[in-house]
Amino acid sequence: MARAVGARGLHAAAALALALAWSGVLATLHLEGRATLLDRIEAPLLDLRFALAGPRPAPAEVVIVALDDATLAEAGTYPLPRATLARLVRTLSGAGARGIGLDILFLERGPEAGDRDLAAALREAGAVIAGAALFARAGDGSEPAAEVPRAETVLWPTETLRASAGLGLVNVATDHGGTPRHVPLLIRADDAVLPAFALRLAARAARAEPVLTEGRLTVGRTRLRPDLGLSLPLRFYGPRGTIRTLSAAAVLRGAAGPEVLRDRVVIVGATATAGADTFATPFDPVLPGVELLATALGHLVAGDGLVRDLPVRRVDAAVAAALAAGAALLLPLAPPSLGLSLVGLAAVAWLAAAQLAFAQAGLWLGAGLPLAAMAPVVAFGIAGRMILDRRLAGRLAQAERALRVFQPPALAARIAGDPGYLAAPVAQVLGIVFVDLSGFTRLSETLGPAATQAFLKGFHALVEEEVTRAGGLVMTFMGDGAMSLFGLPEPGPDDADHALAAAAALVPRVRAWLRAESRADALDLRVGAHHGTVVVSRLGSRDHQHITATGDSVNVASRLMEVAKTLGAALVASEDLLAACRDSRAEIAAFEDRRAVAIRGRRQPLAVAVRWVRPA
Repeated sequence: MARAVGARGLHAAAALALALAWSGVLATLHLEGRATLLDRIEAPLLDLRFALAGPRPAPAEVVIVALDDATLAEAGTYPLPRATLARLVRTLSGAGARGIGLDILFLERGPEAGDRDLAAALREAGAVIAGAALFARAGDGSEPAAEVPRAETVLWPTETLRASAGLGLVNVATDHGGTPRHVPLLIRADDAVLPAFALRLAARAARAEPVLTEGRLTVGRTRLRPDLGLSLPLRFYGPRGTIRTLSAAAVLRGAAGPEVLRDRVVIVGATATAGADTFATPFDPVLPGVELLATALGHLVAGDGLVRDLPVRRVDAAVAAALAAGAALLLPLAPPSLGLSLVGLAAVAWLAAAQLAFAQAGLWLGAGLPLAAMAPVVAFGIAGRMILDRRLAGRLAQAERALRVFQPPALAARIAGDPGYLAAPVAQVLGIVFVDLSGFTRLSETLGPAATQAFLKGFHALVEEEVTRAGGLVMTFMGDGAMSLFGLPEPGPDDADHALAAAAALVPRVRAWLRAESRADALDLRVGAHHGTVVVSRLGSRDHQHITATGDSVNVASRLMEVAKTLGAALVASEDLLAACRDSRAEIAAFEDRRAVAIRGRRQPLAVAVRWVRPA
């Protein structure tokens, strides 16, 4: 057992070292915001959290004016003429919109008059127009990192329009599956730092410049906690149309009343079937890009986005280390079912807490990081525990086999299945048979130790075989004698018959063996058999015990061997034994004499049956 405890301690120490090292590596990558394979675990778990939390209302302050199929049909062309866009901007401004942004890349010049008209409308409204950053390699800028992403180049609007409006970049960061997860709020380009389209528009609407202090971004009256690299995690409101959307055609016709635009922040963008860029989100596989930007704008206006800043990431790292360390200690040291249950409950509890924090407070606590931190530790813990338990089981089986040698097999099996067997003494009626070799003391003086041991081993094996065949247990070997009981571990109705059968069979069998060993002239067998109440119990100290039978009936059976020696008989059985037999007529009839004999230590004589059975 000490070896098992020591091995489990070493296993736990190794598992703990693995847990701390592995979770430390994962935590470092997580705190640096590096893209890893963990994102492939986190992404579907995050989508599941969106699905469980369900859609939620979008901020009423944000409105989308869609360049939809109806608008393109009325305009008769795509892209819309600059003059039409200028009229749309003036209509929105006249309706009291406090912020106007055009999610349109004006990369090419239009008719000169149209460009001048649109530039004037943008300037008058204080509108924001879109640019787009390009990165050196595929994937650059698509993952949040500790540093502000750096673009290789920027797709600028034409100079006329750029000089007349605010500029914001419409880039989004997607995961490996193409689902947008972040909007970079700032992007470096050459020596400049350019704001995101949503950030520039939110600042224009708030009439205040964004302020960044101690990891907090303030836009007007809204305070946010951006992620690493000043990226904004997206908390989708629902499927397309969740954010209030008006058709640009309806606005141009005056069908949209001023009350739906007054004091709103408006994004103009394409939703038409042929002209809109779309993204897959947890709620909608084809969310228009303008609605994605409106989602980011809603976070900046209402402050209701996801929170996954450095403190949240530190919580992720701490929980991952704690869960991995807990698994490292529980799986090697606790009982297997309890250890696995506790580890599973801890993981489920964390996932439930992360879901609750997500739904109630918008906290993006990591689910993939703790699970990934636990996975190799759990595998190592289970595999190591299986190996150690298998080795322990092997040692226990070996020890049990060794211990069985010191107990009768049937009794050893009972103790193995019921360790408390005979913890309290039990009185029961049994058959008792004592055997002894007369003349062995003189013989052993001439045999020597080795020959004596070999002779006794053969004798004991013969007695064990005959007693076991008759259904009894040899409880004790006493040199050249033995005590056997019939009725253990469970008493039966034929115990007396079995005892008499064994006693009768032992005489000719042992004598035949003595003849084969050329010891028939020097030795003979004496057998005493009785039936009565005995006390079966464990004797000895707490650390060293053996099972034996005591009581008057045991003493009587032992004294019957003395009677056999005095009478020169081979077998003496009490009348109590014969009376208890149910089906031993032949054996009983074979007794040659019945008489009452004195028993040493007893006042009353005992009725016995005697068989001389002289050697042939």
